[in-house]
Amino acid sequence: MQVILLEKIVNLGDLGEIVNVRNGYARNFLIPQKKARRATEEAKREFEARRAELEKAQAEKLAHAKALGEKLENYKLTVHQKCGVDGRLFGSVTNFDIANALNAAGFEVVKSQVRLNDGALKATGEYPVVLHLHADVDVEILVVVEGELA
Repeated sequence: MQVILLEKIVNLGDLGEIVNVRNGYARNFLIPQKKARRATEEAKREFEARRAELEKAQAEKLAHAKALGEKLENYKLTVHQKCGVDGRLFGSVTNFDIANALNAAGFEVVKSQVRLNDGALKATGEYPVVLHLHADVDVEILVVVEGELA
């Protein structure tokens, strides 16, 4: 299915590009999330009429993400979790827990922006975590997991 991208999407294209994607990806993700629109002649004309407005909104999102990224650069987040005497956690620290801790610290982050490359954190220690704030903005923070003996 051909779609017009309404924002930049990693590994797919930039704002305004017409790309071919699988039908399910377009119907189930891109179109409902308002990240793309079917590439009909009417949609192409309408997009060209709104191009300046969409580019301005995209630039504002990028500026906001860069500002947040500058604040978060070299940030050290401490998370407390119950653990055993050997340092293994009862449960784990997930991207949801990290996003909640960052929100409590005053940063606007959603859980889908937290990227844990090796999965959930299951032991005490220091872990580098990547925050994917925008298609062009990735920030690495340090998450320190401290244990509380149960």
